[in-house]
Amino acid sequence: MKKNIFTLGIASAIFLLGGCSKDYLETSPTDKVSQEEIFSSIENANTAVNGIYRFMFQRTNVVTANVQNKPGVTGILLGIDFMGEDIGISAANWYTSTGEGNWQAARNDNHNVNEYYYRTFYKIIGDANFILDNIDGVNATDDQKNTLKAQALVLRAYAYSYLVQLYAKRYDRTLGDNNQLGVPLVLSSSDGALPRSTVSEVYASIVQDLDDAIALNITARSNKSQVNLHVAWGLRARVALTMQDYENAILFAKNVIDAGVFPLMNQENYQRGFNDATVLTEFIWATMPTQDQDDAFGSYFAQIAYNANTSFMRANPKRINADLYNKISATDVRKRMWEPAPTAANFPLPLTSFARQAYMSRKFSVKAAGGALGDVPLMRTSEMYLILAEAYASSSQFALAQDALFALVRVRDLSAVKTTLTGAQLLNEIWINRRVELWGEGFRYLDLKRLNQPLDRSVVPNYVGSSVNNFMTLPAGDVQWQFLFPRAELDANAQIVQND
Repeated sequence: MKKNIFTLGIASAIFLLGGCSKDYLETSPTDKVSQEEIFSSIENANTAVNGIYRFMFQRTNVVTANVQNKPGVTGILLGIDFMGEDIGISAANWYTSTGEGNWQAARNDNHNVNEYYYRTFYKIIGDANFILDNIDGVNATDDQKNTLKAQALVLRAYAYSYLVQLYAKRYDRTLGDNNQLGVPLVLSSSDGALPRSTVSEVYASIVQDLDDAIALNITARSNKSQVNLHVAWGLRARVALTMQDYENAILFAKNVIDAGVFPLMNQENYQRGFNDATVLTEFIWATMPTQDQDDAFGSYFAQIAYNANTSFMRANPKRINADLYNKISATDVRKRMWEPAPTAANFPLPLTSFARQAYMSRKFSVKAAGGALGDVPLMRTSEMYLILAEAYASSSQFALAQDALFALVRVRDLSAVKTTLTGAQLLNEIWINRRVELWGEGFRYLDLKRLNQPLDRSVVPNYVGSSVNNFMTLPAGDVQWQFLFPRAELDANAQIVQND
């Protein structure tokens, strides 16, 4: 009997930390000895959840064939940003050959990158399920068990929040029931092949997981690579915005902001390279690889940091949509994150072999010269202000929306004046700030889809059509906004109904 491809199990996650044989990684996740060993102590159980965190930024063949530019979830975030119009390169390269910039992977059920997305998130879910199914039997205090339980709940919700947005139609509150097909809802390690739950059911599960994690009230953590109450609040706000549940988006975004734990970065720190969660105050959650985990060619920073000494960066600096750049105020610190006319004087580079191209990014830089290491932001306080502003504006609370937006913008632009816009114009101003602020962090494709807006690269002055096989426009609501389910899943699970 074939297994559906999301039943990958926790055995692989725990041993990602120590290096193990390929044979062990292929052991059944329900192997009794392995399961007993993992949950024989709270220390081993903690190692298991830490394995999930490492899996989120590491290249691995656990889920599918090794893909050089796919460092776990962080590689997916880059991929879906390349599916938008605000980040581009001068010529076809990895994000065309991988089928993301040209939208080929999403619509090919036999594409390894499509399968990579699917397997990656379901592996996180499978590993989280094993923790949730077994943690109560571990000899530990309630606080210790609840800490792991809360993390597993948030991680499962996080993974489902991407799967349902990629492989299903958008959540549309005006529909009421949202009974369009979503993704299989696997909530136990004993679950086998399952049919697709509805979009409404998947979101209800995400919300329940986050509410359960929030109720456990776990704030302590070893570092920002781990999730806690603040991350659960932030993800709850993010999901609520996607559901057009503006009341809860406001509530939970305010919870994060009002806690005062992650103040916005000042202008000096904003220009430090977005690479160090320990000193960048507004990083709420980040992947934090250590020096021995540096991946010279396959990491997130190897593909987006302007000074990463990789072939993808030397010849292909990442560039901002010129029209978007021109909307940034001249006194805004974010204007300095890109250079419209780079020269040796205003944009020094490590080697002469590095190309300089108009509107190239300096937002991300490696931690240490010659490496490719950096902490990847998964959630920042600035996003919470933007969620708050959009939720207020979308519920016609325009004065509060103006205040929320200004609370962010005045830190970025010391000469800023609070906007007086209302209605659609205010929302557009918020979305422009969102595009600028979160550039390169994995939001643009998801924003276009949740807002039911078209993709239009043809209006971007510096977008190179040949870099994406001239895939330049896509109407809102087109079937291509839904990823096809991978062929491997269809073959293993007869209950899956394929997207159109």
